[in-house]
Amino acid sequence: MPDIPPTTARYVLHAFGASGGWRPGNFTESLISLIARADHDNAAKLATIYPAEAAAVRIAKYDENGIATLQALAACKQVAA
Repeated sequence: MPDIPPTTARYVLHAFGASGGWRPGNFTESLISLIARADHDNAAKLATIYPAEAAAVRIAKYDENGIATLQALAACKQVAA
């Protein structure tokens, strides 16, 4: 999994309506929305160019504790692997 910077975690939290999120600029907001709506093949293509954003969206969508994980990353706290 690529490193997810705190700022990216905050932007994805915002996209998923979770606390700790920050609203990104228009491009990043659209990008995160696009990744979240993409089918598997297109999400994989976007991940080659935007690995941190794609990983953060994947965590938010599919990880049982994904929002909590992103909140910890956004707060710059250590996340258990």
